Amino acid sequence: MTDLAIETHSLHKSFDDVHALNGLDMRVPRGAVYGFLGRNGAGKTTTIRLLAGLAHASSGEMRVLDLDPHIDSVRILERTGVMINRMVLPGMTGNDLARFNRGFYPRWSDDLLEKYADVLDVPMDRRFRDLSTGNRAKLCLILVLAQGAELIMLDEPTSGMDPVVTDQLLRILVEDFASDGRTLFLSSHHLSEVERIADWIGIIDHGRLLLEAQLDDVRANFRRVRVAGDVLIGVNTHEIVTTHISEGATEYVVRTDAEAFAAGLRSQGAIVLDVAPMCLSDIFLELVGRGRTDVHMEVLA
Repeated sequence: MTDLAIETHSLHKSFDDVHALNGLDMRVPRGAVYGFLGRNGAGKTTTIRLLAGLAHASSGEMRVLDLDPHIDSVRILERTGVMINRMVLPGMTGNDLARFNRGFYPRWSDDLLEKYADVLDVPMDRRFRDLSTGNRAKLCLILVLAQGAELIMLDEPTSGMDPVVTDQLLRILVEDFASDGRTLFLSSHHLSEVERIADWIGIIDHGRLLLEAQLDDVRANFRRVRVAGDVLIGVNTHEIVTTHISEGATEYVVRTDAEAFAAGLRSQGAIVLDVAPMCLSDIFLELVGRGRTDVHMEVLA
């Protein structure tokens, strides 16, 4: 058994002339809360569908729980809770759906289902089509959580939920699942929610992974360096993610060694105005807004 719950190598997926995934290389450690971040259309849902064996890759390799989704999709789904969309037999009630799902999952727990239906206030006796958007989302989630899976993959799970329910869900995911050593793969574009619970992040754009690292490492390394004057010739461009030029100042975003970078600028006579930390939202905007494809932080042992 490897120490990775998910691993992909040069994964490609095309739909006619659209390249949904374009060489995705990703490694998700077992027991991690992995925030998979990207704009709408970046390739997040396509990735989850491939990992769950619900679609076939155009090329490349992938492993989920040491299994190949091409040939072991049933075995993967027995051990994996997946929520991709919410089209769930509209004529059935929550209780009907629970009875339908129970037989497919060896670790299914009626106790967990009852617990989360109560905590999230899900009306299990009402038909799916009669539920509000928020309650539909909650019902789909508790059906996944009741599976007792060792890996949970959720695609935009808080969409349509109010802030109170979102807070309850995030607490459940951390306290009941991540703390138990299971792996949570959370796809979202809600950065503040992911930042609350994730210990690893991957940022995807146009089907390529721009960044993959432990969240603490990202926070510790990315810095915004402001310098008086124009862009300097001869600076170490290897660490620069983006450069912004405004009247009288140049702003660099660097991915590591910010103090050494600033010292190099000073050695050229530059006046360094500020070396400031960055939040995840700012880092995301710098990477995705500029479409960078060369900022992969390799920190896995």
